[in-house]
Order: sequence, then C-alpha cells, then structure tokens
Amino acid sequence: MSETKGIKRVGIMGGTFDPIHYGHLVTAEETRGRFNLDKVIFVPSGKPPHKKGYTVTDARHRYLMTLLAVATNRFFEVSRIEIDRQGYSYTVDTVNQFYQQLPEGTEIYFITGADAIMEILTWKNIEELLGRTRFIAATRPGIELEHMKLVLKELPFSAMEMIYPQEVPAMAISSTDIRMRVREKRSIKYLLPEAVEHYIYKNRLYHDE
Repeated sequence: MSETKGIKRVGIMGGTFDPIHYGHLVTAEETRGRFNLDKVIFVPSGKPPHKKGYTVTDARHRYLMTLLAVATNRFFEVSRIEIDRQGYSYTVDTVNQFYQQLPEGTEIYFITGADAIMEILTWKNIEELLGRTRFIAATRPGIELEHMKLVLKELPFSAMEMIYPQEVPAMAISSTDIRMRVREKRSIKYLLPEAVEHYIYKNRLYHDE
C-alpha cells in the first residue's frame, strides 16, 4: 500500500479481473465519487472459492493487467493481498487483513457486483463481515436496482443498513465476453484499456480456451 496518511475511507474492489475492463473501472470511479472515497484498491482474487471447477487465468497475468488498467488514475491502487495468500480467498480474511494495515479508524467499503450480493448468505463469516464493513453493490444489466432492494429486505438480519445498492452507467461489458471474442478472433477494442488489450495479445491469453 503506497500511501495511507490521511486516509479515512477506502474502497476495496474484489474480483477475478480475468481480464479487467472498462465496466470495472467505471464502477470504481463512480463509487469513489459518490461515497467520497480517498482511494480504491483493486484486489485480484487468488483462488476464489466461488470459481471452483472453473479455469482462472494465472494470477500473475491478472495482477499485471490490473496494474496496467489503473495506471492513469492516482486514486486507484492494486493489492496482491489475495494473490499472495495460500488456499482459497475469502472476503472476511481480506477485509480483516486490510484493517490491520490501514490507519485506525479507516472505514472500508467493499465494492462488488449486485449478482455477488444476491448470494451473500453463502459467504464465509458473513455476519462478522457485515458488522465491520459496508458493501456497495453495483447494478449490472439484467439486475434492476429495485429488484435487488426487495431481495435484501428478505435477508434474516439488517443487511440493508450495511449494503448500499448503487446504479452505475450501464455498460454491458463482461470478462466472459472478452475472452470469447479473443478466442473467436473478434475485436476487443474499446472494451478495455489499450494497454490491457496489448498485454492480452502479447501473452496470447484466452486464444486457446
């Protein structure tokens, strides 16, 4: 973590970032402004438990692509905290580790997609997590804000107080679609930063999936 002096509010944006794209970056920037975050730290997942049975690109590539993507925004950083951890990566462990590293009194906002929040009851130690961290659930195409609010009201504890649904500019970009486009030799230009596009082709990622 490069600089923590004066930091009061931090956004932690988790994800596989396989690859990172403009949908992720727009969500992070929109959230930073709306919640007055001092910085947003992108955390590429190491061994995500929700991806069991799926092939995920080597963490080294996902980390480097994320570094390239955030290089032009001084409010963005990238952390290896989950990549360097052995075993599966659980959000509660990541958040607790950040609390140990950040100045006392820092508020952490965990930014994730609305689809992930819909499954929040399956997360490890979720009640502990909700007791320490605020969640920002970014809506995506196909998941309406009002529908998500209704789902949250059905949770067996006061999740609504700690989860903030947030609408972001609709960008129907997905990592799955980008990987498929590369495999099918279709253009991925303007879906992700040019530096990331070049990295994918230089390292022949996703060509043979």
